[in-house]
Amino acid sequence: MNEKQVHKFVNRYLEATECSILEKSPVHFTVKLSPLADRELTNRPYYWSFVDRVNAEPETMTFLFVTDKNKYDAAEEAKKIEVVPLPLAASDTAQEEAANAALGRSLGFVHGNLAAPARVPREDLYFGARKLDMLFDAAKAKGSFVYLFQEPDHRSSNPFSSTPYTAWLGVNMRVEFACDRKREEIHSFGVSLATGQCAELFYDRLLTHKLTPRLPANIHITKNGLSFNKALSIVEQTLERKLRSYDYSWAESASARLEEELARISGYYEPLIKNALEENKAAIEEQFAQRQSEIRWQYEPRVTASAINCGIFHLSGID
Repeated sequence: MNEKQVHKFVNRYLEATECSILEKSPVHFTVKLSPLADRELTNRPYYWSFVDRVNAEPETMTFLFVTDKNKYDAAEEAKKIEVVPLPLAASDTAQEEAANAALGRSLGFVHGNLAAPARVPREDLYFGARKLDMLFDAAKAKGSFVYLFQEPDHRSSNPFSSTPYTAWLGVNMRVEFACDRKREEIHSFGVSLATGQCAELFYDRLLTHKLTPRLPANIHITKNGLSFNKALSIVEQTLERKLRSYDYSWAESASARLEEELARISGYYEPLIKNALEENKAAIEEQFAQRQSEIRWQYEPRVTASAINCGIFHLSGID
């Protein structure tokens, strides 16, 4: 994940959580967090428990998020060079000292940082950074389910016309083929809640539409004929049929390697157990059983499927 991709992701997160972006450039954001983002990113449970308890107006934190450290630091150094003050003439120096003395007599001691802006914490966001991982976790937790509508390509000139929309359950599934090696596949399915039709590559279909969380004007939603549980069972059955058609010679090879490894450690431990003293035999047998368990976990072939995220998508037409 490069700097541009990180910047784009951070921008989308800040907009989605309704943060106030005070300043931005292609390499940084100065942002006042929304209450939602502050709860997710600042790790201040005691403060937020106090706010919730007394129903107080929250004061959220302001951050400087830098998405390209090298370019941002170079730009800041260039700014410092541009604003280096010129030496004051002698008359100007004397005039400034007189003004400072008069101010001191009138107001007493004035701290030099009185008008300085509050310190804004800086976070460098790069792939692997702790704060970026927190953004990923927050986006994953909040973005595991969405509810969106297709925006019409054009609006009808007749204000009384209405376009039918069908609700689809879209599910992205991760399939993992594991033994001492591992391979993953992502499958995207969409099930029409009106007709039960199941479409593969559903995510690719969604990319061709512009989606919005708001209900567009002049549309109506068709009645659902399926429950969410029934639609999910259709996805599971479709994926299972697909997986049954795969070549599983890799699993046979993995099972053969598993038997070889079990035979190898048996050849090592069984003589030890046979010749061990009675007081040491139980410990060796326990170690042998643990090694067998570890070898089975490493080599035993298995296929697992899990849902990554899902959503309800209202698309035009009756499918």
